[in-house]
Amino acid sequence: MQTKLPQRCAPFAAAILLTLALAACATARKCGTTDCPPDDRITDQVRTAIFQRPELAGLDIRVQTKGGVVYLYGLVDTRPQKSTVESLARETPGVTRVVNSIEIRLR
Repeated sequence: MQTKLPQRCAPFAAAILLTLALAACATARKCGTTDCPPDDRITDQVRTAIFQRPELAGLDIRVQTKGGVVYLYGLVDTRPQKSTVESLARETPGVTRVVNSIEIRLR
C-alpha cells in the first residue's frame, strides 16, 4: 500500500529539493576537475608575484581567491602600483577574474 504525503508537506518538500539543487549548482565549476587550481594555491602564487617586486614590497596588500576570482584589498602609494598588482594577479594561472579594491593612499 502506498501512502501519500499530506498536502501541507508539499511546500516543505519543494523547498528541500530547491535547496539541494542550489547547493549542487554552487559547487559546480566552469572548468574540468583537473584544470582548476585550488584557490589557496592561486592566492599563494599571486602573493609571491606581488611581494617579489621591490616597488611593492612592504605595502599593505591582501589577496583572497574564491572560485578562481582574485579579490585584492589594501593601500598603495600610487596608481601604477595599483595597476601592477592587478596585472600580476591577472597573469597568474587559474585566475578567471580580478576584483581590485585596492585604494591609493591620500597624501
